[in-house]
Amino acid sequence: MTAAPHISVLLNEVVAGLAPKAGQIFVDGTFGAGGYSRALLDAAGCRVFGIDRDPTAVARGAELARHYDGRLTVLAGRFGDMDSLLAERGIDRVDGVALDLGVSSMQIDEAERGFSFQKDGPLDMRMEKDGTSAADMVNSLPEADLADIFWRFGEERHSRRIARAIVADRKAQPFTTTRQLAELIRRIVPRSKDGIDPATRTFQGLRIAVNDEMGEVERGLAAAERLLTEGGRLAVVSFHSLEDRAVKDFLKTRSGGQAQPSRHLPVAGEAREPSFRLLSRKPIAPGPQETAANPRARSSRLRLAERTAAAAWPSPEGHA
Repeated sequence: MTAAPHISVLLNEVVAGLAPKAGQIFVDGTFGAGGYSRALLDAAGCRVFGIDRDPTAVARGAELARHYDGRLTVLAGRFGDMDSLLAERGIDRVDGVALDLGVSSMQIDEAERGFSFQKDGPLDMRMEKDGTSAADMVNSLPEADLADIFWRFGEERHSRRIARAIVADRKAQPFTTTRQLAELIRRIVPRSKDGIDPATRTFQGLRIAVNDEMGEVERGLAAAERLLTEGGRLAVVSFHSLEDRAVKDFLKTRSGGQAQPSRHLPVAGEAREPSFRLLSRKPIAPGPQETAANPRARSSRLRLAERTAAAAWPSPEGHA
């Protein structure tokens, strides 16, 4: 087999945190190139269900599955639906869930996918290659909505200025390529002292909005809570503050670390039993050796938790 075109970050730490044993079942909710799946399958005689919304990753997974004698099954779909996807195959409990949030390096590296501001390609950014594209949003959304996306999901301080310029420019010519958008941003946003490209935050915000990534994180964490058996482990790797904050807040609440939001209380004033136990109070960061070998790992953080015997909390969508 050819080497995977993607380096899974914090791989050893994820496998150690999930502690696979023979006969157990795991979900790799963001299959990608199969790095976590491969490591889990090699570590023990377990079974892994990989999930990915990207058709290219699913096709790649079918090739990898042939090397594991039926122990690997790759499913097309979103990790927010992991419990229903596995229920269709007769699985209602698993021993571990791994999630590697955000966009994969393979998607960034493929210019035709439109994720990268460093390579010219169609302004797309759709992980599933279906639905509303980044170009659709940039060319149709009102100025205020664009500014909100750049601010909320990209944490871009110049969000209003960028949105105003986009709306002005698109009147003369619609945005169709990543270079076209990146060059506009570079014209009006000063380069920071740390050398980060001025287009970075805007492209991040657009990508998150196009793929509803924050909504998917919320749904995925709740689905993992419903699916994990008592003693099952959850390992979540995030790459930016929005993702990590969402994971941190979810696990803090579910482990009894803060006041419970009223929408989660079945009866006013009634406390819920913690559904998770934190395995580490602080996130695990990559070491200098890993960041030297893979610079994209620099911002990654891993959070680990173990499922308790308590019932899953009601989710905002109303799942039991």
